[in-house]
Amino acid sequence: MPKVPFHYVDLRAFSYATEDVKRVEQALYSLLPDEVELDRVENVGHHGDRIVVLSARVERADEMRHVLDRLAELEDLDRVLDELDERVDDNCALFLRLDKQAAFRDEVRLGPGLTVRTKVEAYPAKKEKAVANARETLSRLADDD
Repeated sequence: MPKVPFHYVDLRAFSYATEDVKRVEQALYSLLPDEVELDRVENVGHHGDRIVVLSARVERADEMRHVLDRLAELEDLDRVLDELDERVDDNCALFLRLDKQAAFRDEVRLGPGLTVRTKVEAYPAKKEKAVANARETLSRLADDD
């Protein structure tokens, strides 16, 4: 993929008190290049339970290509393409939710647990242009698969 039409890709997951933080980290790292580090913020839930928010932002083209290559493994990529109008907001951000348990097993599948947010390049910055750019990129990923 020569050009990456995204400004950045954010990944985020919550590790609740009932979960092993290391396993949630491993789930996120399964989507990230080796050199990217996770940010970690510890919070307290409503009932006093520990919640750790793990996140990473990739901005370099090679790092984004790595994440996109992993997303190309989605079996539901056609579903994502069909839902792009709902998945891209008015600020040109594309949202995906990935299965945290599957990511821990090094699989890429839609589901709850991991949030992927990417800012789509669009000039002018209009939702329609962002949807078209995202569609072109994701279609290319689907064709390469």
